[in-house]
Amino acid sequence: MSSWRDRLNRASGKTRFAVCRILLHLAGKEVAPLLGVLNQTGRQAVEHEGDMHVLGEGLAEICQTLLQYDLYWQSATNEGDVFWDEGEAGDYVDELFTDSAGRYQSGLDLDASPEDALSLPITHNLVVMLTVAYEGESPDLETDLADLAALKAGLKAMINLHYQGRLRAVQVHFSPAQLGDELTSEQLLLNFPELLPL
Repeated sequence: MSSWRDRLNRASGKTRFAVCRILLHLAGKEVAPLLGVLNQTGRQAVEHEGDMHVLGEGLAEICQTLLQYDLYWQSATNEGDVFWDEGEAGDYVDELFTDSAGRYQSGLDLDASPEDALSLPITHNLVVMLTVAYEGESPDLETDLADLAALKAGLKAMINLHYQGRLRAVQVHFSPAQLGDELTSEQLLLNFPELLPL
């Protein structure tokens, strides 16, 4: 249900911006290959200097891969807000970026090589943090996603935002950030207390 302020802003022709962040915890030794997908899309984003189309393609690939790994989903949460000013939306994106980047070993290791994977321990926990800013509305993202069906619909909505050309910002963080690092159950509780069981 939209507020009177939303209706007033819409009537005056203002553009609506929404910012959404999804945190998804996966568990099991089978989730380690996801780190390869996450690091590869991160490298592509850096190589293309943050080109929005490349970021969107990477986001779509990550969302599609996460949907294929739904058997390993353990917990999730989401948050977001709506803005009628692009600058305010950008400030919120920056705030979420700082928070996501500050989580336990959340980042991108551009120096990691696939050969290193042979002798490294395998993590059994992985948290993926996806933040998007987009123009307009997306009901499947603007709801509680701590439910399997709702989360699947939310990830599909992120893919659709890319193909509709409505994305304005994309951020991907994950913990641990590379093969060989481990996110223990204790670190999971400490660094991601807001996660809710699915």
